[in-house]
Amino acid sequence: MTVAYVGIGSNLGDPREHVLKALGELDRLPHTRLVKKSSLYRSAPIGHADQPDFINAVAQLETGLPAERLLAELQAVEARHGRQRSFPNAPRTLDLDILLFGNATMHSTALTLPHPRMHERAFVLKPLLEIAPELAFKKQLDSCQGQKVERLD
Repeated sequence: MTVAYVGIGSNLGDPREHVLKALGELDRLPHTRLVKKSSLYRSAPIGHADQPDFINAVAQLETGLPAERLLAELQAVEARHGRQRSFPNAPRTLDLDILLFGNATMHSTALTLPHPRMHERAFVLKPLLEIAPELAFKKQLDSCQGQKVERLD
């Protein structure tokens, strides 16, 4: 089994509901179980700024799937939520990103591990450090202090 961390985000439809449903769906993936889930966070968009705020979370999974198969399963969950990929950083009903996959490092056209921009995004680092404070990302989070990210109750 491999410990994987998945970033979850949504800003279309009912974002909170998309994120909460996705957490349940992650626990039902083949050969995978949800170990921990962060609180929900609200964040301002990065990149294409003319869109609604996001609801974000991070999930810790234990999976027997290889990274590429986990990615395919995550993309199937996104599709069930109506995800469309119109342009980079576009608004979306659901975005699921593999942040870390054990100690794996890889770079292919489909998947880069660790996630190449996670260290620049407070909306990833805050929920990640909430559920995995042992991960060494505190300095990266400190460099993201200008980003608006609010933990929700």
